[in-house]
Amino acid sequence: MLDSNFPVRRESGVAVVAAPEEIDITNAGRLRTALVRASANGDRTIVVDLSGTHFCDSAALNVLVRAHQRGEEQGREVRLVVSGPDILRIFLVTGINQVIPIYASLDEAITPGLERVPVPRA
Repeated sequence: MLDSNFPVRRESGVAVVAAPEEIDITNAGRLRTALVRASANGDRTIVVDLSGTHFCDSAALNVLVRAHQRGEEQGREVRLVVSGPDILRIFLVTGINQVIPIYASLDEAITPGLERVPVPRA
């Protein structure tokens, strides 16, 4: 069943999970479900598109970090698209930008072999 809050689509051979404006304890479980659904397709790379997200709490961060850890164990990569300064700041302050690759746009995140975008330190 397609989760309308976290739709999963394929773009250029990559699974893309689109995130809503806010991710918190009330919908972090649906993010987890969408990430599991995306990985079930066997894609090596999963991109979480946070370009339209304006709020992300610790429950969401936990889901993203755990997805990254599971991905590494399975030979997969989780990439994040972050364009908003508020969300980027959360990733900088928590150090997640040092763990999960962050890209400034979806096009950059789905391009094979492209290095992560340099993200300034807090």
